[in-house]
Formats: sequence, C-alpha cells, structure tokens
Amino acid sequence: MGVKKLKPVTPGTRFRVAPDFAEITTDKPTKSLLEPIKKSGGRNDQGRRTMRYIGGGHKRMYRIIDFKRDKNGMAAEVMTIEYDPNRSARIALVQYEDGEKRYIIAPQGLTVGQTIRSGEGSTPDVGNAMQLSAMPIGTIVHNIELTPGKGGAMARSAGTYAQLVGREERYAILRLPSGETRRVLSNCVATVGSVSNPDHMNVVMGKAGRMRWLGRRPRVRGVAMNPVDHPMGGGEGRASGGHPRSRNGQFAKGQKTRSPKKASSKLIISRRKK
Repeated sequence: MGVKKLKPVTPGTRFRVAPDFAEITTDKPTKSLLEPIKKSGGRNDQGRRTMRYIGGGHKRMYRIIDFKRDKNGMAAEVMTIEYDPNRSARIALVQYEDGEKRYIIAPQGLTVGQTIRSGEGSTPDVGNAMQLSAMPIGTIVHNIELTPGKGGAMARSAGTYAQLVGREERYAILRLPSGETRRVLSNCVATVGSVSNPDHMNVVMGKAGRMRWLGRRPRVRGVAMNPVDHPMGGGEGRASGGHPRSRNGQFAKGQKTRSPKKASSKLIISRRKK
C-alpha cells in the first residue's frame, strides 16, 4: 500500500504521484451490494446551480457499506480488498457464517482470509467492532458512532483514526484526528485500527483533466473575479484583494465559525489544533 512516481513521458505524468493499488485483490465489485448514484451537478430541484465547481465526472455505482457492524457474535471472513470510487479509503468484502456478504471500511493491516467479529466477546484486534466501554485505554479506533445504533460517523476517511484516552462516568474520551478531545457515549460502537490507504494524502493528480474525471470543475480565485462576483475581486492591475474572506463576506482566517449554541459543545473537552 503506497504510491508510485510516474516516468514523465507526457506533461500529465511529469508531476503525477499515483496510488500503486498493491493491496487491491479484485476489480469486480459484488453486484448485490451496488446501487446507482444520481448526480446533481451542483444544482437543486429547480435546476439552479447552488454549489459551484461540481459537475461531470465518470459514472459510478455506490457500494453499500455496513457502518453499523450490527451482526453481533458471528464471525466473518475477509474475501476481498477493493477500490471504492466514492471514498478515499479501501473497502473490504466480508462473508458471515450464514453466507451474508457485506462491505466494510477496510482498516490498515486487514488481509484476505482474516476473521473478524463484532459485539460482545470480541477482542480488540484490527477489524473487530465493539463498544468503547469494552476496549482497553489507548486503543486506536475508527468508524466511531456518535449515537448508539446509528452507525459510524467519525474517522472514516483514508488514514484517519482516533485514540481512546480515558473514561468518565458514562462517556469514553477520544482524541480525534483533528486534535480535538471529546466525550462519546461508552455504548457507542467503533472499529479497532486505523483506516486503510494512509498514502492518499501524498497523491498528486498531475493534470486538470484528472480532476474533471472525479467530477471537480475548475475553481476560480476570488482575487481574479470582478467586484460584483466576490469581495476580493476588482482593482487596478494585480490587486491583492484585501483581507481573505468568502464570497458572502465572512472572514476566512482568525474568526471562529462554530456556532456557540451547538449541542455537542458540552461534550468537547479541548478544541482542535489551530
């Protein structure tokens, strides 16, 4: 699992750094776990563009992922490690003892043929899902629930993980990938290990066309716009644009954007690193 530097035979490959896909074991997804995706192109139900820089891209099918890991007490064998076009992490196809197949987010170090479990009686080994209350302090986890039974919501992208650093009454204390330390209910389920494909952050696309294949249209800088389009636009020559701010005038640097009335604020022990 890593990246490869391409030989510069074309301008597009000169600076490209590509994933090597060494961990992928098959290129054919399981048809029963696929469903179609309808793309919006950044437009709402009236056909008006509400999100810029979205559109085009290669046609995809969505892989139905088991974020809940609720098949408790039953062993599952890892059948394949696969590429998922809809996320940065790799996914793993697992088959349970009763024959049911499901996709899960593949943790780093998970291999084909390995057996994983979830629920009570599970050991804190890579790929096993269990409640935070059953894990030893210091365990590295991902795919963490915020509401019991709702399914994993935090630490799901490539290379991310959180660490269980303590317990406090009915809460577990987690240090998140952002550096934030917060409380999560102890009966929430998480998966042991860190998410696969940590080298995703080192990938360099190499050319604009590759971004178009991913459905990302060109992004225009605010200082390159006219005053009618952006607060930082206009001016004679190459004007710097003034204080960095968003299209609607909100300052981009140094100003707190989190709502003070947010319900989860009382669960946060220390804020993320600046």
